[in-house]
Amino acid sequence: MTLAEEVVAGDRRALARAITLVESTRDDHRTEAIALLNELLPHTGGSSRVGISGAPGAGKSTLIDALGGRLVDGGHEVAVLAVDPSSARSGGSVLGDKTRMDTLARSPQAYIRPSPSGGTLGGIARRTGESLLVCEAAGFDVVVVETVGVGQSETEVDGIVDVFVLLVSPGGGDELQGIKRGITELADIVVVTKADGDLLPSARNVAAEYQRALMLLRRHHDEWEPTVVMASGITGEGVAELAEAIDRHRAALDATGALARRRAEQATRALWAELQDRLLARFRDDTDLQARARALEAEVAAGRLAPAAAAAALLSS
Repeated sequence: MTLAEEVVAGDRRALARAITLVESTRDDHRTEAIALLNELLPHTGGSSRVGISGAPGAGKSTLIDALGGRLVDGGHEVAVLAVDPSSARSGGSVLGDKTRMDTLARSPQAYIRPSPSGGTLGGIARRTGESLLVCEAAGFDVVVVETVGVGQSETEVDGIVDVFVLLVSPGGGDELQGIKRGITELADIVVVTKADGDLLPSARNVAAEYQRALMLLRRHHDEWEPTVVMASGITGEGVAELAEAIDRHRAALDATGALARRRAEQATRALWAELQDRLLARFRDDTDLQARARALEAEVAAGRLAPAAAAAALLSS
């Protein structure tokens, strides 16, 4: 069997090898990865793609563990792509979110893949979207993408998922974040986490602040009004409401064809992002162009040539 056939057959070791291949930066591996993705493409598109973001300490891993456990109990196959900050020394994942998802880590119906961000900005790794497709081809009907967790800049995940869930925690000043645009403006569902015990009153206040803030922002989708859910990954309260909100969001977009249009737009953006990456790689790998670029850089730095003119000269080369 080919690697693609093993992935489609549900072989977990093949799935791990396929994602490793897709994530590789080696040129020969990239060629193999492209061929693999083309083989897998007819088997993709059947999952619910869920992006979950939030600042450090918001309880992403704990809530994903509780949500994933509920979905598995409901008969779903759940894959989690946990994007971690990269180690400056080794380049590998720093946090290892898999160790904080005990329920899912033990479930045969779940698969957790920690991946280093590789220094990529925007909260996800460069090839997370392709890893998501591999998980779909392997038969997972829910794929969760957990972002690095650095705050307001983590908007790239919205470009590869169907629904964007933003987690905020009470007692950490998050009630002030509701008036900011950026990541909040993209949120389809806002989850106030740690809504239990002594933090419950504060959670209610944060939820009310976000509900008011969302009313002032333009909707992400015409078909969906952003909603706020209070939840606790420890007690499980609100997890069912979150799962239902995700289902309702998908149904609302699917009913008008908006989901298909969204995925088509995402695929088109991925095309242009890949083209940009490959063009820049060509520039970096071409020694003649590098020499020309250094000469033009010197002219720009000295103020003798406009940056736009230098860029035009490089493109014509």
